[in-house]
Amino acid sequence: MGERWRIEVDRDVCIGSGMCAATAPDGFRLDSARRSRPLAGERDPDEQVLTAAENCPVEAITITLAGTGEEVFPPEE
Repeated sequence: MGERWRIEVDRDVCIGSGMCAATAPDGFRLDSARRSRPLAGERDPDEQVLTAAENCPVEAITITLAGTGEEVFPPEE
C-alpha cells in the first residue's frame, strides 16, 4: 500500500468555483460559505483529487504525502 495524501484547501484563496467538487465529488464539498473543504484530511492517492487540484482556478488546493510532508501538488519547481 502506498503512502497516504494529506489534502488541504486554503480557504482564504478559494473562490468557491465548485470545480473541485464537480471533478472529485468524493473528495471535496462546498460549505455554506461557498468555500471548498476536503471530505477527508488524509486519503489514499486518488486521480480525481489530483485532477481537481490541478484544475483549481486559484490553486487553493495542496496535496502532500502524509508521512513526510513532501509536496505532491503543486510540484516543487
